[in-house]
Amino acid sequence: MIKKDLSVDFLGVRFENPFCLSSSPVGNCYEMCKNAYDAGWGGIVYKTLSPTHFKIDEVSPRFDELAKEDMHFVAFKNMEQLSEHPLEQDLADMRRLKEEYPNKVLIASIMGETLEDWTNLAKLVTEAGADMIELNFSCPQMTSHTMGSDVGTNPELCKKNCEAVKRGTSLPVLAKMTPNITTMVPIVKACLEGGADGFSAINTVKSIVDVDLKKKIGLPNIDGKSSVSGLSGKAVKPIALRFLQQLRSAAGLEQLPISGIGGIETWEDAAEFILLGATTLRVTTAIMEYGYRIIDDLTNGLMHLHGRTTCRPPSRSCRLS
Repeated sequence: MIKKDLSVDFLGVRFENPFCLSSSPVGNCYEMCKNAYDAGWGGIVYKTLSPTHFKIDEVSPRFDELAKEDMHFVAFKNMEQLSEHPLEQDLADMRRLKEEYPNKVLIASIMGETLEDWTNLAKLVTEAGADMIELNFSCPQMTSHTMGSDVGTNPELCKKNCEAVKRGTSLPVLAKMTPNITTMVPIVKACLEGGADGFSAINTVKSIVDVDLKKKIGLPNIDGKSSVSGLSGKAVKPIALRFLQQLRSAAGLEQLPISGIGGIETWEDAAEFILLGATTLRVTTAIMEYGYRIIDDLTNGLMHLHGRTTCRPPSRSCRLS
């Protein structure tokens, strides 16, 4: 077994390895996060926290898969929104996690409806011990047009929200980008003007995965209704890599700090994201399919690669254009 140091520094925060849980159902409470830390994950992005006045309307069933003959599913659709737990419970879980795992990275994902919400949430998660804050500008299935991916396509609103968060914290701030857009560059530049320190890309892709031909309705079917919502998994990896290349190739953004997300399932996937400019890496769908122990394959594979060569992002995104 080749043993190599996989630690990375991202926005001044040390990760023991670059692999993190995405903000998602796999990092939704203390017990899940504890299991992930114990398994060896370098960091966790806790499922998105929202203001106490915002009503979470989760549905069931809220998952569907895109399958192919003789294969595991190739993509996964979800109608997840934000954390369904009371805000105080999530904050208490975050405090407990940082007390018990002080050397593990905990990133707080937040989403507000107003500028005041963004500032207040930033203050609360800072007090709870988060190492950095992620701004969810990209959830594709929010019921409010002032939240989620609608915000992530509006440069001025993204800038104002970043400014509001910076008024509530001195922690590093990440803006999470939506792929449901032609180019991320104007949004990224607006976020930088608002004080964002780095970026996460991508969130899930708006989709309709299947249609019930008998009932003539999209899946999943919830009491006779369905919805366009987010697609994740291996099938979205090419989209994620395309956006990483776009960002790192844009003038003035060549050294942009990026956390890569989208279809990472193997160590080879991880290496591709690193070569295209990502420093840290996020996983959800592969964990839902294989469990938290997938981290062993991911880290062992990268150690083996580091033993043979140096895996670091080149100056111009693998010479792609």
